[in-house]
Amino acid sequence: MRPAWRLCAAHGDGLSYLDHLPAAAEAVVIGGGVVGAATSFFLRQSGLRSVLLERRPRLCTLTTPASTGAFRLQFDNLEELELVRRSVDVFLNFAEVTGQRTYDLAIKQQGYLWLTTDPERLENRRRLVERQHAWGQTDIELLDGQEIRRRYPYVGPKVAGGRFRAGDGFLDPKALTMGFSVASEASFVTGCAVTGFRLAGGRLSAVLTDRGAIETDLAVIAGGPFSGLIARMAGIQLPVKTVVRRKVVMPDVPEVPPWAPMTIDDDTGAHWRPALRGAYLLYTDPATPPSPPTEEIETDHSFVFRLLDPASPVSVARIVPFWQVVWERSSAHWLQQAGQYTMTPDHRPLIGPTDVAGIWVNTGYSGHGIMGSPAGSQLLAGLFTGQTPWTENPFRLDRPFVRREVDVL
Repeated sequence: MRPAWRLCAAHGDGLSYLDHLPAAAEAVVIGGGVVGAATSFFLRQSGLRSVLLERRPRLCTLTTPASTGAFRLQFDNLEELELVRRSVDVFLNFAEVTGQRTYDLAIKQQGYLWLTTDPERLENRRRLVERQHAWGQTDIELLDGQEIRRRYPYVGPKVAGGRFRAGDGFLDPKALTMGFSVASEASFVTGCAVTGFRLAGGRLSAVLTDRGAIETDLAVIAGGPFSGLIARMAGIQLPVKTVVRRKVVMPDVPEVPPWAPMTIDDDTGAHWRPALRGAYLLYTDPATPPSPPTEEIETDHSFVFRLLDPASPVSVARIVPFWQVVWERSSAHWLQQAGQYTMTPDHRPLIGPTDVAGIWVNTGYSGHGIMGSPAGSQLLAGLFTGQTPWTENPFRLDRPFVRREVDVL
C-alpha cells in the first residue's frame, strides 16, 4: 500500500531542506538528480525514510536538466524494454503514483520516428521490429518512405523508411525529479559533499561528508557521473566511465512543427524534438572519448555547426530539409546545455548491493536515466526489502558484461 503523502511545509517548493546534517538516518541517498529522487521515493514506499545529500546548492541542477526529456519503448533488448515499460506506467499515472499534484510532467505522446536512407539498414530495422513484436511491443510500426512523408511532410525524399511508435513521447525531467522528491518525504541536505564512508566489521556504519558524519546502515550511490568516484571512497570499483553529452536549444523556430515526434536520423544518430516553440537538437558521436567527471563542461561551438550546417555529414538537414532553411535564414538563437553519460560496458544500469555490506548503487543508465530510473529505483527498493527475488535483477553488479552497440538516444 502506498504510504500517505505529506507536503513538507519548510519551503515553497514543498521540500524539507535541512540546514544541518542529521546524526543518523534509516537510509542515505547520495545524489540529487532524477535517480536519487526516484530512489528516495521508492525507498519511502518500502517503509524507509531517507536523507538525500546533494553537493550542489539545489536539486536537479547538473545532468538531469541537460537531458532530452523523452521516453520510448523501442529498445534492442528485452531487459531494458521491460524496465522502461514499468517507468512509463509511472509517468502516465504520476499524480496517482506519487500522491502529489504540485509537479506535472506535461507529457506529450507524439512518438519516436527513426529514419534511414539506407535500404540495408531498413532491412535490419525490419528484423528489429519483428523482435520487438515478439517481446509484446506490437504497436511499433515499420513504415516505407512514402507513408512517412504522407504522415510527416517535413521528411525529405532521401528517406527510404523507418520505424515509429505513437505512444513514445516527452516529459519535463525537472518536474519528474521534484515530484519524486516531494513525495519521498525525505530530508534534503544541499551544499553537502560526500567525502568517504566509515566501515565497521566490513559493513557501512556512517557516511562522511564535508559537514560531518551521518550514521546509517544503508547508503545508495546515485551520483550520476560522480558515482564511480564516490564508490572508490569505499574501495569499490564500478565498471563505469563518463562521456560528455551536449544539447542545442533553439527556441522560437517557426519551421519546427510543434506536433512532430522525436525525429532521428538512424544513419548518423542526429535527432531533434519540438521544445520551447522551437527544438532541442542532439548528436551522440560514438567516438567521443571518456572524460573525468566534472561539473564544468565547456561549450563547443563546432558541435552546433555539425548539427546545423547542411554541409556536415551529420546535419539534421540531411533528411529534414526545413533545417537548411533555418540555417540559411541564420536568425534563430541557440544555446548549449551539457552533461555526462555514466556508461557501463553493456550500456545497462547498475542496480543493487556492492561488495561492501550496506552500500548499494543505482547508476550507469548510459543515457537512459530519465526513462529507466523510476523502475530501476523501484527494483532497488524491492531487492533491499526482499520483495523482489535476486534472480529477477538483470542489472546486478556481478553480471557478465557483453559489449553492444551504443544506444543512447
